[in-house]
Parts: sequence; structure tokens; C-alpha cells
Amino acid sequence: MCAGQTGFFFEPSQDTSVLNEPARRIPVVENTDVIVCGAGPAGIAAAIAAGRLGVKVRLLEVHGCLGGVWTAGLLSWILDAGNKNGVIREVINRLQQRDAIVTYPEGAKNAVGYRPEMMKWVLEEMVHESGVAVQLFTRVCAAHVDESKRVRAVITESKSGRQAWKAKVFIDATGDGDLAAFAGCRFDYGEENGGPAQPMSMLAMLVGLDPEAVKLFVRGLAEPAGERNPKRRLLEEIRRGGHDPSYHAPTLFYLGHGLFCLMANHEYGVSAFDAAQITAATFRSRKEVHRIVEALRSLGDPWRNIHIVATNEQIGVREGRRPYGLYRVTVEDLKNGTRHEDAVCTVTFPIDIHSTDPKRSKGIASPGFRSQPYDIPYRALVAADVGGLLFAGRCISGDFVAHSSYRVTGNAVAMGEAAGVAAALAASHNSDPRDVPWSDIASELQRLRSQVSL
Repeated sequence: MCAGQTGFFFEPSQDTSVLNEPARRIPVVENTDVIVCGAGPAGIAAAIAAGRLGVKVRLLEVHGCLGGVWTAGLLSWILDAGNKNGVIREVINRLQQRDAIVTYPEGAKNAVGYRPEMMKWVLEEMVHESGVAVQLFTRVCAAHVDESKRVRAVITESKSGRQAWKAKVFIDATGDGDLAAFAGCRFDYGEENGGPAQPMSMLAMLVGLDPEAVKLFVRGLAEPAGERNPKRRLLEEIRRGGHDPSYHAPTLFYLGHGLFCLMANHEYGVSAFDAAQITAATFRSRKEVHRIVEALRSLGDPWRNIHIVATNEQIGVREGRRPYGLYRVTVEDLKNGTRHEDAVCTVTFPIDIHSTDPKRSKGIASPGFRSQPYDIPYRALVAADVGGLLFAGRCISGDFVAHSSYRVTGNAVAMGEAAGVAAALAASHNSDPRDVPWSDIASELQRLRSQVSL
């Protein structure tokens, strides 16, 4: 046996299928007010909001950049942001000032396109200005919950080894609800009948296309030009090039300055909690994206010079755990347009269920009704099973259908902002997030949002 990097030996075991790791002392590297796990759109907003209220904030992120699906995921499109102010408006404003935004008056309501590399810079700028301490390349791998069922620390793994981080309040913005699961929270995953989750997708940044020449295939450019279904037209073009894509509503966006984003891939039945499955899906999807581009290029003009300049570092995961909160957003809320006194935001994005079964459909599954604008209540962000824990982003408390609507990033930012304010107030008063009056949270949210320059 060999000593590991940390200088201990694994104990021998009669069961050759396992290794017994001895107990070890984990250094507590920090004791702070608020810890945010995950620096995607929700986590960024939570950290910024809490930092601006003057508490000490630590932001932990597994990737090498801030932004999550916005940057490592190359999403390039912010949805359901049109009716929201605060951090999301500030992000858009700063991108606009750097000529990194494209908006369309028709065909893509409440949607904003952006260039991912500029998004990294903007988010780093905002986080640093808010006084937030950040550690990248760091994965949360465990949680310490005390006898009163309150989260007291998270454990991480990184190049620095295994580390412990203590705080008064924690925010799970991991997307997949990792911290909630480590803390022992109950959760749902996938369809309500125990079926699979929505498929994952690989995105690609493309160059070599003339926007005018391909506009009838491009979401946001096609609609003003009289083409109402650019996705169908693009699907037909990919098939004409000899490839039938795994997603039958392929989407091409224009991000300005000759840069396009392509989403034309589905990876079905892949578990968000199985690294081997995600690895295989990543390889399959990248291979398919290249085949799609080759198929288009083979058609000649206007596709003759199309090339991929990047695929996403992290395959796009639409759905992870949905941990239990004090309130569960359900399909009935969408049908009824439910409103709440403790609303952190109003969702206007429709139900968007990417088919879980390619034998039935490779496109979007219809729920059979049209959702109405509805509220996300603060209670859906508060953990039901443990204290000291909030959720933000796509891992709030909700059912399968509702999740397909509220999961988009315009809503994630608003949820994160509210969670950050609540966490800061709870930490300042040494209380639990569930005990912070909504009137106090709403007052601070309004004050922070009013400070954003338009």
C-alpha cells in the first residue's frame, strides 16, 4: 500500500470490493456568515445580494469560472428576464455597455442573448465589488448537521485537499441540490411517477455564417423576416445534410459579431448523479454536434464555412434533485396563476418539458394546457427538513411540470437574490431563515433593486 497525498494509509479489508478509509481530522479553513454553494446564475445573485448587505460571504464553485450554465455551459441566452429588476437587470446593463448583448423585438419575448466570455468578466467584476470571497475548483462533498438538525458546515474536495467551511446560513445553488442531499433533505427527481428526468444537451459556439444568409433558420432573426418556425426549417436542413438529430426542435441563436449558438442535441435517460453516465453522454453529444455541423457544411452555401469554435465545458443539465421546502410549487400553481404574499418573482416562461422518451417524441412534450403567470414564494426556497439552509435556482421545491417552467435563468437570478437577502438577515440576527419575516426580506430586496442604474 502507498501513502496518499494526505499522508495516511488505507486500512486493509477482507472485502476486496471496498477500501476502509480511516477517520481523519478536517481543517476548518473559515467560519463566516453565509456560504453559497454553486456560482451559477442563482448562486452569483445570492452571493452578490448577501455581500451588499454587509455580511461576510464565501462562494464555492466546482468549475474554473463564475456563471455555471451561463459560462461553463455556454447557454448564451437569458430567458424570462423581461419582468425582473435587480441583479439580473444589472448583469444585462453591464453586458450591454460592453456590446455583448443582442435582443430581438419579435419572436423571442423576454429573451436576451449574450457572449459567454464577456459574461465571465462581468460576473467576476460584480462579485469582487460586493466583497464576496470566492474559491473555484472546489466541489461540495458532504455536510455537517448538528443534533438540532441545523447545517453547521460543508465539506469540500479540491487541490487543497479536504476542507471544512462553517457558516451561520447556507445556500444550495448547485442546481442538482447536492448540498440538500448531503444534509439529509428529502427530494424528488424526474417525473412524478418515478420516470426519468429531462434530457441533457450539448451546446456549441459557431462561426463562419452570414446572419443575413441564414436568418430564416435562426431563432429571433427568422420571425421578423416572416418565418414562424425556424426550428422546423433547421431540422429539415440538418436532415437534408444526412443526419437526423436527437433533438427535433434544433435551435440556432445569433449572438452578434459573427458568433452563433447551436442547441441541437438531446441525451436521454442520463442520471445527473452518475459521473460515468454524464461522461458517456458528454462524449456522445460532442460527437453528434460535430456530425450536425458537418452535415450542414456538406450542403454548401450558406453553410459552406460553418465551424465550431467551442462546445460547453459542462453538458447542459436541465433537471437535478428537487428538495422539499416549506412550500412546493406545483402544476396547479401554473394552471391557476397562483400569487403569494411572499413572492420572490413572477414566472412568465411557459411549460418547457423536453421529452424524456425519444420513442414517443424527440421534441417538446405538451402538458395539455397553457400556464398562467405565477409566483415563486419565499417558502419554496426554505428547506423543510433541516435548519440554516436555503435553496435557489432550479433546485427549489417544486414538481416536475412546474420545474420545467421556473428553471430558466431569469427566474434563477431572482430566487438567488431573495435567498441572499434572507441569508444575510438571518446571519445578522443569528436566526434561522424560516424565522426571518418576509416583510424584512421584501424591504431589503426593494432597496437593493432600486439601486440598480437603468
